[in-house]
This record gives sequence, structure tokens and C-alpha cells, in this order.
Amino acid sequence: MSAIYQFPETSAKAATQVFSRRALIPTGQKNLWHIQSGIVRTITYLEDGTVVTLGVWSAGDVVGDALSAIEPYIIECLSSVEVTPFSLGQNHQLIETLTSHIEQTEELMVIRSQKSIDAMLMKLLGWLAKKFGKTIENGKLIDLRITNQDIADMLGPTRVTISRALTQLEEQGVIKRLPLHRIVLCEEEFLGCAS
Repeated sequence: MSAIYQFPETSAKAATQVFSRRALIPTGQKNLWHIQSGIVRTITYLEDGTVVTLGVWSAGDVVGDALSAIEPYIIECLSSVEVTPFSLGQNHQLIETLTSHIEQTEELMVIRSQKSIDAMLMKLLGWLAKKFGKTIENGKLIDLRITNQDIADMLGPTRVTISRALTQLEEQGVIKRLPLHRIVLCEEEFLGCAS
């Protein structure tokens, strides 16, 4: 059985801040907040204005943009909420580890929330290129042996749908598929690299 992590007691009640329902808790300076009471949700917006819920949190949880790479990162109160500032202090290593896992989960959640298969696929390929890509002459080589089924498993649609979308992107010159299930995401100036 794993031990439950106990957050340190806050020394000053004066540091407690109260927010009403639907209020936004401040972010933007890598703030962390320890929720004393109430419920909040963390959200972001897609380019088309679609709201994506990243999580729902309550008393005992810690939230804040220091735990996220998503922009914008918004903390909205779903009830009256009391929070206290949470300092990294000696917990810095723990926070770095948790942040890495949370960031990846959130990024994939936002990618999967895209409205179209093409947008979902392009966001995923961009994310994979950023995370695992190598710059080459005509774009970014996603140096992973990633099958159409692997991509379908990440995004949700069927393998056939992903295969069709990848073929379309290749015909448009956006990607080039290489042997061993590797993909080159072409730079704008190299859109003809798939020819």
C-alpha cells in the first residue's frame, strides 16, 4: 500500500484567500494554490473557443500554472473556494516530477479534444516532432517507429481513418512517410518534400 503525501500545514491563516463561485484564481506567475475548501476546475481553450477541462480539484489538492505547460491555463471556482499560496520549498523535486507527467497528460488531452481528425492528427504530429523530432534538411523527422495503429490508439479514431488522413497529408506535402513507420513533418518552406 502506498503512502499518501501530506502537504505541510499553512502557518498563517492571513494567507488564506477566498474566491466566490465562477471567480478565477490568479495564474500567470507560476503560482501554486493549496485548496483548503471548495471545488475548482482547471481549463484551457482551443483556437476555436472550445473549452477543455483539464481537471476538477477539491480540498487538499494543489493547482496552479507551475504544474502545467498549457496556455491559457485557467482556474475557475465551481463553488466558494478557500486557497492558500503553496510554496515549492523542499518539494521542488517532487513538483518537477509531477509537472512532467501532468504536462504530457494535459497536452494529449488538448490534442484529443480537437474537432476534426485532421486537426487532431496535425497537433499530435507537431507534438511528437517537438518531443522526439530531429531537424533534417526538409523538416522534422519524428524518429519513432510509430504505426498507424499506434496513432489511432493515441487519438481514438480507427486505424483506417488515421491511414486515410495520413495519406491525405502526404499527398498535400505536409508529411513524408519513410520506411520503418517514421514520418517527416515538413517545414512550411519545404511543403514539397513529400513529392
